[in-house]
Amino acid sequence: MSFGYSNSFALIVVLFILLIIVGASYL
Repeated sequence: MSFGYSNSFALIVVLFILLIIVGASYL
């Protein structure tokens, strides 16, 4: 089995969390 899908999914989740943190700091 390849872990490419789970790795990309985890990366998207991390980027989404960072986006929320940055957005909250600007608000």
